[in-house]
Amino acid sequence: MIRLSISVEGPTEEEFIKEVLTAHLRSCGVEAQPILIGRGRHGGQGGGNVSAGRLASEMAHLHRSFDVVTSLVDFYGFKDKGGTTVDDLEVLLRREIERKVGRSGERVLPYVQMHEFEGLLFSDVTVFSELSEVQPGTVERLRGIRERFATPEDINDNVATAPGKRIVGLIPHYRKALHGPLIAMKLGLEAIRSECPRFDSWVTRLESLPERV
Repeated sequence: MIRLSISVEGPTEEEFIKEVLTAHLRSCGVEAQPILIGRGRHGGQGGGNVSAGRLASEMAHLHRSFDVVTSLVDFYGFKDKGGTTVDDLEVLLRREIERKVGRSGERVLPYVQMHEFEGLLFSDVTVFSELSEVQPGTVERLRGIRERFATPEDINDNVATAPGKRIVGLIPHYRKALHGPLIAMKLGLEAIRSECPRFDSWVTRLESLPERV
């Protein structure tokens, strides 16, 4: 069984991995453990304030205790990214982690979600109707947003229109840590993978770890 750490920036991603990804990866021979950034090194609470330097240091530290290290953090809000693309950021992270641990290959797989975790929830907006107090027409408005983009992962015109902000704008009582994992569970992993190619590619790499490591 491959021991995999997944560095996450908050409780939403932590719960998502526990409830949606862990059982699936275990069936593939991968035992995944989400770890809030800050918790692995210092104990207790952690998460948030993600920068390339901090994430690389956290993952390098975890590399001592796990066979493979990866991450699930949002590109939106990532500190010190400047004009870097999400792919370039992953390359930068991988090089820095490999420099710190002195090894390379499939054991270091930083992943940055484009643009934000909530983008995944647009894979099938009908599930939002199951939240309480959702006003009539909300699902149709969410569908209208989704249809303007090639994939859910492309949703984000600017800082004010990130996926999470769009959801809160239509569902004011939406709480990321509470509702995000619940909606993802209702969606199911396959539905998300079918709509989100970048996320699907990451999961495919994790599934194949027993053959590569």
